[in-house]
Amino acid sequence: MIIWIASYPKSGNTWLRALLASYYFTNEGSFSLSLLDKIDAFPSDKFFKEYNDQFSKVEDTSKYWLKEQEKINKKNKITFLKTHSAICKINGNSFTNKENSIGAIYIVRDPRNVITSISNHYQISIEDAFQFMKDEKRGIINKKDGRYLGFQAVWSWSINQKTWVENNLFPVLVIKYEDLLKETYNTFRKVIEFINKISNSSKIFNKSKGKNLIKNTSFEKLQRMENDHGFAEAMNKKGTNKKIKFFNLGQKNNYKNLLSQDLIIKMNEFYKEELIKFNYEK
Repeated sequence: MIIWIASYPKSGNTWLRALLASYYFTNEGSFSLSLLDKIDAFPSDKFFKEYNDQFSKVEDTSKYWLKEQEKINKKNKITFLKTHSAICKINGNSFTNKENSIGAIYIVRDPRNVITSISNHYQISIEDAFQFMKDEKRGIINKKDGRYLGFQAVWSWSINQKTWVENNLFPVLVIKYEDLLKETYNTFRKVIEFINKISNSSKIFNKSKGKNLIKNTSFEKLQRMENDHGFAEAMNKKGTNKKIKFFNLGQKNNYKNLLSQDLIIKMNEFYKEELIKFNYEK
């Protein structure tokens, strides 16, 4: 069965995948960037490229979402899948269902810090990044050889988190990126205990492995690995073959130091309900 590692883009999904890959796919909690391949992104082109469909519209692959998940579940084992998609329906096609999914970990991050990462990753202005985050029809589009493969229905920051946090199809553990940053060990332990619970596993959290992998997946080490070996998920700088940094600011990404006061006021008002909901503002 599928366990989703879900989030809005630039909210800590890659870091949590690194932690999980190190925990489940190494003996002692070591880590290399190649381990991230153990947790596939869904939907992505690998799931649809063998179909003969033209996929001439961005949403055409949605009709195979559940079919591909059913194929995954024929392996009869727990499978982690990363996604930035909202839980939605397109042309009557559901992103997922309770028959294919047993649960999800949803990572939420303060939208005022997400915005600077969106701006850097997609190489757009801060103002355009705000519009990106408010766009209720925003999608991540992947086009290869004239076909639209792996479309992710991201929607807006508000809608994305709401579809996961408030869904009643399967249990969802909501963790804050900020808690993962400040209390990495305890927060990650909650994740593993949640996975054990929903998968009916009697295993207990491996404390020594947990401590090792946290050291081996620190932001500084991930950034160093990217500098030394590159990172496939980094975007090319527009008009060049040069990659922009994926692991960019880390703890230095503090909206109070990076955003104008005018934009902070706008975002505080626009996200007032969510900032209170997730205890970003009392």
